Amino acid sequence: MVDVRAAEDFAKEHIPGAINLPQEQWDSLDGLQKGKVNILYCYTQTCHLAANAAVRFAERGYPVMEMDGALRRGKMRTLT
Repeated sequence: MVDVRAAEDFAKEHIPGAINLPQEQWDSLDGLQKGKVNILYCYTQTCHLAANAAVRFAERGYPVMEMDGALRRGKMRTLT
């Protein structure tokens, strides 16, 4: 699980076991894995950070899935 929200928000609340990779650190790819699906999430269903991150990471060869609904009502959808 990869939380793409700001570090301050991650510190307040996040899914247990998730790593934080805020937008300003996306180029580092820290914590992403090429051998596993990286599940990305952000604030709410209307937050586009996870979708934007998914496109960016997929373009660099990382398998990704966006969690639709974020923290409270998560449904996952695979991005291809």
